[in-house]
Amino acid sequence: MTTYAVTGANGGLGRATIEALIERGVAASDIVAIVRDAGRAQHLSDAGVTVRVADYDDAAALSAALSGVDRLLLVSGSEFGSRVRQHGNVIEAAKANGVDLLAYTSILYADTSPLKLAEEHLATEHILADSGVPHTLLRNGWYWENYVGSAPAAIESGTLYGSAGTGRVAGAARRDYADAAAAVLIAGTVGAVYELAGSEPLDHPAIAAAIAEVSGKPVRYQDIPESAYAEALVGAGLPAPVAAILADSDAGVSRGALDSTSTDLADLRGRPSASLKQVLAESLVSAR
Repeated sequence: MTTYAVTGANGGLGRATIEALIERGVAASDIVAIVRDAGRAQHLSDAGVTVRVADYDDAAALSAALSGVDRLLLVSGSEFGSRVRQHGNVIEAAKANGVDLLAYTSILYADTSPLKLAEEHLATEHILADSGVPHTLLRNGWYWENYVGSAPAAIESGTLYGSAGTGRVAGAARRDYADAAAAVLIAGTVGAVYELAGSEPLDHPAIAAAIAEVSGKPVRYQDIPESAYAEALVGAGLPAPVAAILADSDAGVSRGALDSTSTDLADLRGRPSASLKQVLAESLVSAR
């Protein structure tokens, strides 16, 4: 019997990976969901998944949570500036427990990416390489869901703002990245580096057009300087450090940082990834 664990299991990617594992035939009783808040994980317990509480900052709790785990998905944390230390805690806990495979959700082309967002991912990859823990890298591209949050404002104003120029985004749905992660965990693949990108790269004018088509409202793309885009994100309520990273990522699109011709994602899943229109349609319908 193989025991699988997923960190950040209350988050979108972690939750979707557990669903994908079960859909691919793994028994819920063979899955450990590692969460910070057990109160938000009742649905997992009800499904037969073992829920264990551990924070990325709590090394002792992480070590206890990984007891008996064979294969682990380390979902990257969301606390910019703290992630290298936090990920290191998980890696040390995995090593102490003799985990056979640790799959880490990194970022597309982390070793060459110009994005500030890639810095902590690459540092984590280096920790993994030095740790001796058997591992595989899941270098996820951009999530189409990142545009779901900006769609309502774009629909209302008629304009999607960004700093991407004519660059393309090879995005995919969160559930597609989760399905690929589940496939890798089940296969037990060690030592691989997967560049995971969607099957339909789009530039920002095409993204705006997709929002327009799904919403039935006219939406165009307006390119603005990176600094102005960061200011707009702050004005929308994002903390300044987060806004700066997102604006940097958008500007990185113009340099090809989030484009790819890799077929790793489709190959792992056995089918193409969902289109932006599909993701938008599902999200906008559910929001009504």
